[in-house]
Amino acid sequence: MRFQRLTILSAFAVLVIYGLLIASLFYFFDGATVLAAWSSRRVLFAIQLSLVAATVATGVALLIAVPAAYALSRFRFRGRQAVDAILEFPIIVSPAALGAIILIFFSNPVGTWIQENTIQFVFAFAGIVLAQFISILGVAVRFMKSAFDQVPVNYETVARSLGASPARAFRTIAVPLARRGLLGAGVLSWAKAMGEFGATITVAGTMAMRTETLPIGIYMHLSSADIKGTVALILVLLAIGLGALYAAKFLFRERRADT
Repeated sequence: MRFQRLTILSAFAVLVIYGLLIASLFYFFDGATVLAAWSSRRVLFAIQLSLVAATVATGVALLIAVPAAYALSRFRFRGRQAVDAILEFPIIVSPAALGAIILIFFSNPVGTWIQENTIQFVFAFAGIVLAQFISILGVAVRFMKSAFDQVPVNYETVARSLGASPARAFRTIAVPLARRGLLGAGVLSWAKAMGEFGATITVAGTMAMRTETLPIGIYMHLSSADIKGTVALILVLLAIGLGALYAAKFLFRERRADT
């Protein structure tokens, strides 16, 4: 019983730590400042840019993450351990270092050719999307692999024995059964992309009305000692992030309830 109480107290300690940090924001809360910030053309652009960039980055990441996660969940192949290990790369490397690595890539001959002949990434919208994509790809694959791991392989084996091709078994069995986990992973990846800062500011810069996302806007307000304006933007980011987190938790909860 004492051990149970200790673990429960530890759980509540996590709530208290983060809860206090969030509650402290309201000490500097000013309704007029919040309304002025939320109606500002610059802030609205930053919000719109963040939403669009995060959605595009997540969409591109999912195109790779879903089949990659399925391969890691279902198949044993040469190099599998290396692929599984590299998924932690965006977590091990700090966001600023990740952005620096991207910049270094575009400084070599291959990256320079890409910049000059295809798409401009550095200090551009494409750079925001790329920084967010690189930051969330490993996380998306890891979450989606967990979703596929929850689907019994026997279902696909039966489908294959009845004549279904591997691709058809993937589309009609694995994906539908893992759909809630996949959706939850997609939502969490999107929320992470929305809050990405270090790699984005390193690659895309801080140009207002061009590359200033919501997290960068928070940094810019804070750097000019505008605490109330900073709080206003943080509340927007919190509302979006917590809303996405709640949606993901709901999806995961429904998945567990069905199994």
